[in-house]
Amino acid sequence: MTTDGKNDPIPPHQTFDTILVLDFGSQYTHLITRRLRELNVYSEMLPCTQKLADLSWKPKGIILSGGPYSVYSDDAPHVDPAVFDAGVPILGICYGLQELAWHFGKNVLAGEKREYGHADLKIARHGDGEAGGLVDKLFSGVEEDMNVWMSHGDKLSHLPEDWTTIATTSNAPFAGIAHTKKPYYGIQFHPEVTHTKNGTAVLKNFAVDICQARTDWTMGKFVDQEIERIRKLVGPKGQVIGAVSGGVDSTVAAKLMKEAIGDRFHAVLVDNGVLRLNEAKQVKETLTQGLGIKLTVIDASERFLGRLKGVTDDPEKKRKIIGNTFIEVFQETAKKIAEDAQGSDKAGEIEWLLQGTLYPDVIESISFKGPSATIKTHHNVGGLLEGMHLKLIEPLRELFKDEVRELGTNLGIPEDLVWRHPFPGPGIAIRILGEVTPEQVRIAREADFIFIEEIKAAGLYRKISQAFAALMPVKAVGVMGDKRVHDQVIALRAVETTDFMTADWYPFEFEFLKRVSRRIVNEVNGVCRVVYDITSKPPGTIEME
Repeated sequence: MTTDGKNDPIPPHQTFDTILVLDFGSQYTHLITRRLRELNVYSEMLPCTQKLADLSWKPKGIILSGGPYSVYSDDAPHVDPAVFDAGVPILGICYGLQELAWHFGKNVLAGEKREYGHADLKIARHGDGEAGGLVDKLFSGVEEDMNVWMSHGDKLSHLPEDWTTIATTSNAPFAGIAHTKKPYYGIQFHPEVTHTKNGTAVLKNFAVDICQARTDWTMGKFVDQEIERIRKLVGPKGQVIGAVSGGVDSTVAAKLMKEAIGDRFHAVLVDNGVLRLNEAKQVKETLTQGLGIKLTVIDASERFLGRLKGVTDDPEKKRKIIGNTFIEVFQETAKKIAEDAQGSDKAGEIEWLLQGTLYPDVIESISFKGPSATIKTHHNVGGLLEGMHLKLIEPLRELFKDEVRELGTNLGIPEDLVWRHPFPGPGIAIRILGEVTPEQVRIAREADFIFIEEIKAAGLYRKISQAFAALMPVKAVGVMGDKRVHDQVIALRAVETTDFMTADWYPFEFEFLKRVSRRIVNEVNGVCRVVYDITSKPPGTIEME
């Protein structure tokens, strides 16, 4: 059984060899963690201000991410000095390289020429000597010339003492550096982005060959560990109530909980009035008949819509209202289920609430500079009641979306469910820009149904990561049936992404968009225009609110 000797469940970083990624605020930092996970090496990301003494575990290696700062500025962030005394290998990427150089010699300055985009990297080998064997490890097996992705303005003025050059570009003579006595490395380019050729190989050299991290992070092993962890956490009689929506995250979380504690898990679907068309009925059939999960359906649509009345231009307020109301309903339902179970030998009091929180939810809801830099509040991370008496259990909290899908497949969940597009907890409410009313919900639902139906009919559903129709808070003039109308505007959005932290809009053929537009205008009363959103993330987010 996976415990720490105190009968407490052990988190993944105390079971799997872990590479610690310290984040300096780069838009690419999460990709470092993802690339390592793809190599079957477990990795966790923490703010660059993390004190190593506060960790209950020791990483196998540490990666310092890129960031938008200059290390020589008075307000520049710096890592805990204990990082350099931890006795583990260190890799600095972009700002991380400059942080290494600053720590060992304060020799970083503003470059005369910025370097953004592709660059040709030349690797410098140092032979078979003792120092050469150490410094050459980062680029072992990598061809001499690499096309890499740069994103920096500052650069090194000269090498610190006991460091040597291992790579150069025409604009960066110290594009790669290595300590001659310790396994410390710095690279000015970003190996984590797909634009860098052989970038994954560089990360593998660091994590597997230099840090000697085991490549045993798999969803099969995670399932075994997490089931044991859940059983230990909940106890032999504890009960768990869980939010389900029919999406892949909540479905996988529910199935995992079912495997761990059986009928002591009570899945709850709250019809909040802003679900997709026929959603409640479909989810009930899928979970009860298809996966054997005990499910209670609560119709709270009037309560939700009543509280959203009058909220027109504050997305955060919408999310808070919906998140808080969700928890209220869960607490009421948990109390009723517990009362109904009185006298039963099956279980004890319900004290746990299951949520399908994912790692990107956590990353987007925190920043090392504090809540002020938060992109948006996720309903299952920052939208909970302060006085909530249910304790959270989040078995997917350390996972990215692709890992959740792999986990779902391992758990035997049907393919159409595993690959279902994400649906936000606040539902269609954050796809209706402006006040959420029953009529606005109808329009958004019907338009969304047509859009997804056409995507599936065209065989594009698996190629697209997320798609939906949003209702704009404006009206436009149109001509329908020889009459002038003043009706609403639907915005279609479809994106491609692997991690939901960055995304590109999907390039539909014009004939497809013409067909969808024609159907929506003809079949959805109250709509006279359809537009397509071609904004990537960043600068936009995937959802409208």
